[in-house]
Amino acid sequence: MVNGASRGERLQIMLSAEELTILDDFRFRKRMPSRAAAIRELLKRGLAAEGFEAAAFRAKSEEFGVIGQAQDDQDSR
Repeated sequence: MVNGASRGERLQIMLSAEELTILDDFRFRKRMPSRAAAIRELLKRGLAAEGFEAAAFRAKSEEFGVIGQAQDDQDSR
């Protein structure tokens, strides 16, 4: 799904007029093809900024998470 070939879920959101204006400004400045593409990009950026990266397709939960990071943190003490 990285390239958007199949999107099986629809998410509907409500935005205020101000939020919609800001979204459209972002979309046009970044030359995004649609509002949906702009929202996906902003969601990706926001999650990455908070430390959440997209999991690799078909990755197992044991292949990512805080357990490995916690071990690294303990080693550095």
